Amino acid sequence: MQIEKNTYKNFVTGIKQRIRSAQYEAMKAVNKEAIQLNWDIGQMIVEKQEQHGWGKSIVEQLSKDLQEEFPGQRGWSAQNLWNMRKFYLEYKDNENLQSLTGEISWTHNVLVMSKCKDNLQREFYIRMIRKYGWTIAVTQNQIEGNSYALYLTNQTNFEQIRK
Repeated sequence: MQIEKNTYKNFVTGIKQRIRSAQYEAMKAVNKEAIQLNWDIGQMIVEKQEQHGWGKSIVEQLSKDLQEEFPGQRGWSAQNLWNMRKFYLEYKDNENLQSLTGEISWTHNVLVMSKCKDNLQREFYIRMIRKYGWTIAVTQNQIEGNSYALYLTNQTNFEQIRK
């Protein structure tokens, strides 16, 4: 039986697309779980500090213990643990932002959290990162260029006035 060249080519193309789609979905699931882990660690640090009156040194010690337990894994530096703590504190009272943070990378989250002090501004950049797939460098440039303010400036009530 002779296989038609175009039929087979379309068949292979379909399988390749399905593989890429599955890989992308798996990557999104892993990212969402990693963001949730960082949230949980930040929450646990805050709660233990409040319950036991632990100071700053607990984060330094925790970092050392985690790096010892998980050698070769990144993400357990004292600075990153402080970021996790801040992440929890910044977003714990904002369910809308909590759900959005799982849709972008941890590095993007840290950048947006550290550079944007207003929750509406943070939401804007998170949505733009998700929508346009901005890299870290592009995101940094957009924040430094104050894209949020420019976006707000370009919003008009022309349609409402016209009616």
